[in-house]
Amino acid sequence: MERIEHHASFGGWQDVYRHESSTLGCTMNFAVYLPPQAARAGARLPVLYWLSGLTCTEQNFITKAGAQRHAAEHGIVVVAPDTSPRGEEVPDAEGYDLGKGAGFYVNATESPWAHRYRIYDYVVDELPALVEAHFPVSDARAVSGHSMGGHGALTIALRNPGRYRSVSAFSPIVAPSQVPWGEKAFAAYLGPDREAWKAWDATELVKSAPEKLPLLIDQGADDEFLDLQLRPQLLQAAAEAAGHPLTLRLRPGYDHSYYFIASFIDEHIAHHARALLA
Repeated sequence: MERIEHHASFGGWQDVYRHESSTLGCTMNFAVYLPPQAARAGARLPVLYWLSGLTCTEQNFITKAGAQRHAAEHGIVVVAPDTSPRGEEVPDAEGYDLGKGAGFYVNATESPWAHRYRIYDYVVDELPALVEAHFPVSDARAVSGHSMGGHGALTIALRNPGRYRSVSAFSPIVAPSQVPWGEKAFAAYLGPDREAWKAWDATELVKSAPEKLPLLIDQGADDEFLDLQLRPQLLQAAAEAAGHPLTLRLRPGYDHSYYFIASFIDEHIAHHARALLA
């Protein structure tokens, strides 16, 4: 593991590391914000994993969201991985919504994707093991994300009861089986069997989730993708039918951008802090 960026930020350090991923079979980058509390002797801090959206790398969140100030206030480590495998040997596709930058946080089963596109295993298993082995963190974990990454955060939390203490999302793709972004990605990565897609769809998973972990979602009312790609009302209806706690906040005037995320990231980090530091 090699540190390739190191920046002082709000009394702590915003770093980026590069490592060889055995899960993905390629070189991966991930960002780690270490708040000032990490320098204390014997420190073991909770960790928030942030999952970014289509076209993003580890850079988008750490440079645009303004999360470091709030993570420093609460004493939370923030880890932000890349969104797909990278490298010349990694399969890709035309367009921004399939292939590199569009891993969709699933384990692909179809050729040519299955060998490399196992982002779910990377985020749930390999990356936390690496972080917990090399940084002053505890096993208190939370997960959040935006758009495709919001889909990832919700599905990962719902599929792993007891592993995460809290979950939240900005503008998530809540029902990928029912919207164009998800249908394109799932058909390629998972094949034509729509029953198999349900295991990666938050709206389906919430119907029988064994743990009633509260879901927090912020959605911009002026988001250009709201009606076609995001459709939060589908998850809301499923959660209500299943008695699963969901807070869905529709924010007037806000779009899909990081201006929206930066406006409310403090509330999300506070939400996670209450669960992680309880």
